[in-house]
Amino acid sequence: MNFRPLHDHVLVRRIEPGEERQGGIIIPDTAKEKPQEGEVLAVGPGKILEDGSRRPVAVSVGNRVIFGKYAGTEVTLDGEEYLVLRESDILGVLES
Repeated sequence: MNFRPLHDHVLVRRIEPGEERQGGIIIPDTAKEKPQEGEVLAVGPGKILEDGSRRPVAVSVGNRVIFGKYAGTEVTLDGEEYLVLRESDILGVLES
């Protein structure tokens, strides 16, 4: 299934951090917080401004981004979990 975001929406797949042990204790999955980092998989064409022009989205496919803890809407496509965010929900792009 192909997903094409509209306007200034972005489709993101969360990037799971490696399993961390703190003080020799393994934290169960139910107590772990969801990651706030993800990879951009699809980008909408941009937001339509009042004058009718379109402002393109600042991120592109393949970027690693950081987003707010409660940002976006979770969706399931072909059995996998994704997140649909507005461009304004993205806090920054990770550059290597």
